Amino acid sequence: MSKIRKFTQFSFRDLVAAAGPTVLVIAGLCLLAYFLVDPTPPRSVTLATGQENSAYEELGKKYAVLLAKQGIKVTLVRTLGSQENLRRLDDGKVDIAFVQSGSTDQRAASKTGLVSLGSLFTEPVWLFLREPTKVTQINQLKGLKINVGPEGTGVPKLFRQVLELNGVAPTDLTLGALENTPGTVELLEGRIDGLVFSSGPDALMVQMLLQTPGIKLFDFAQAEAYTRRLPFMSHVVLPRGIVDVGRDLPSQDYHLIAPTATLVARHDLHPALIDLFVQAASQIHGGTGWFQQQGQFPSERYTEIPVSREAAKFYKDGPPLLQRYMTFWLANFFDRMWVVVVALAALLLPLSKIVPPLYVWRIRSRVYRWYGQLRTVEQELEAGHGKEEVCAGLLKRLDEIEELVNQISIPLAFADGLYGLRSHINFVRNRVKSAMAPA
Repeated sequence: MSKIRKFTQFSFRDLVAAAGPTVLVIAGLCLLAYFLVDPTPPRSVTLATGQENSAYEELGKKYAVLLAKQGIKVTLVRTLGSQENLRRLDDGKVDIAFVQSGSTDQRAASKTGLVSLGSLFTEPVWLFLREPTKVTQINQLKGLKINVGPEGTGVPKLFRQVLELNGVAPTDLTLGALENTPGTVELLEGRIDGLVFSSGPDALMVQMLLQTPGIKLFDFAQAEAYTRRLPFMSHVVLPRGIVDVGRDLPSQDYHLIAPTATLVARHDLHPALIDLFVQAASQIHGGTGWFQQQGQFPSERYTEIPVSREAAKFYKDGPPLLQRYMTFWLANFFDRMWVVVVALAALLLPLSKIVPPLYVWRIRSRVYRWYGQLRTVEQELEAGHGKEEVCAGLLKRLDEIEELVNQISIPLAFADGLYGLRSHINFVRNRVKSAMAPA
């Protein structure tokens, strides 16, 4: 006897077969969206700093330590300074760099595709002179030897602007182009009269020269006037005794003019890395200092380069919500998942309409495919003209078909199709038997 399969309530195998291709298509498109629309942040980034022993170089090391905790390797690139950093950014040789305000302008930055991550701190212009040089006005520098550093630092351009405001031509004095370290040696050895550079107060060179006997800091008594003529400058005061209260160093307040140090990146730097750098800047520069109050820096102010959207959002709302409670990579994963959700929502509705008809077709096809064989039996019956040996073979064939049909497993909802097939098999059998009967 043939074994009759039981009816089932639901065919999970058919559902998997029907939905499988759709699920694979959706999963593939979601993965494609995940990696192409918002790619994973790179795990390494290059940061252009500044000269040896400069504040930029020391700060670069601090950024590298903080980002290493988040699994990001920061490769530090030593340079001459702001002008070289801008060239390297423009050439794509570095991803992010320290740049002094006044080194570029908004129009130039827009053309080269640069964005600012904000200003970090003020960088006073330090003009150190050998005693007993008596200079109280910039126009008194005529005839002296002053080292302003290489062109790549940005200081020569800035100092020429200062000279121009005082009616002094660069040819009225001898301007040296040594880097800070050899320039300082020349100053201490007495082979030049003065040294100009722009740096934060925590730079080793500044700390040393402020405490070196025979070296005097120039007081920009007209600092406020400079800030009105050079808008990227600000007026800061070096308070009396700030270097060493016990020794009363310096022995007076010094007025200084100061551009600001900014963090500048290429426009294609990954948004997640911009968030990390701005957060690191907040930790490094957010405290009090010689020239700043708590929370004054980092800031979206004091920069002529357009601030990136991610940095502006940080200054307005703080760090991303998820990064406040979980690691960077985990937060970034969930933050990027919205891309997958949008892709899934866009695909799920149209593709879901395909699955139910496909499921129904797969189940009904188990029944419908036997009708082809029944039709073949009828055609052979007609061609055999009721011959007994032909009809006997057809009856045997119908028995085989019925036995196989009885083994079909099918959900109850589609039982009518199976019973209809069995009745049709019996109908064809009766036709064959009628053809065998004697006329």
